[in-house]
Amino acid sequence: MNPANPSEYRVRFDWGPMGLRTIAPHVDVVVIVDVLSFTTCVDVALGRGAEVFPYKMNDGTALEFAESVDAELAGGRDGDDKFSLSPASLAQASVGDRIVLPSPNGSALAFGAADAGAREVVAACVRNGAAVGSAFADDDVTVGVVAAGERWNGSTGPLRVAVEDLLGAGAVLSMFDRLDLSPEARAAAAAWHDAEPDILDRLRDSASGQELIDRGWPDDVTLAAQAHVSDLVPVLQG
Repeated sequence: MNPANPSEYRVRFDWGPMGLRTIAPHVDVVVIVDVLSFTTCVDVALGRGAEVFPYKMNDGTALEFAESVDAELAGGRDGDDKFSLSPASLAQASVGDRIVLPSPNGSALAFGAADAGAREVVAACVRNGAAVGSAFADDDVTVGVVAAGERWNGSTGPLRVAVEDLLGAGAVLSMFDRLDLSPEARAAAAAWHDAEPDILDRLRDSASGQELIDRGWPDDVTLAAQAHVSDLVPVLQG
């Protein structure tokens, strides 16, 4: 028995690529959470009527892929591109926009979930966490929620556990019957219940939030902290 794969629970929670590889082969639905970047970007863009294509970071083929699907390639936050990993930039999207969105965490996990054999891959954040959790709470499907976390020393460094993704995962997990939740999932749900009344302050004061604010992107934190404003359940296709 793998202690990281407590199969007696219908709903499980873990972190990063290793957690994903452990959970994904054993569940029907994988929910990816990357609150201060990728999954909030997905929710904002889809809410504007756009279509988002996840893509691997630093792969060298992103532009070629974007051209092949007649889409615009998003850049990094520091660039001059119209769209980027800044959720505020995706608020400029409109109906019919097609956007390729590479990221080192959330987008990479979406690919990893598909590669690991996940039957359904869903993007969740604080904005749509309740909608995503509600979509599967009353079903018999097994669910694995994976928090992306951040990276130490750039996009290829070791995983840094990030409180914003713990809380985003908790927003999803709080919609399930607690008896369905693994101990790790219960802890994430409890963290959400504690933080929900002042979620904006929690995200602003987090290490990741402070980093974004110091770099000039306070609007990204504000958008990411808007709880329960979206009823979207974004599903990876193809």
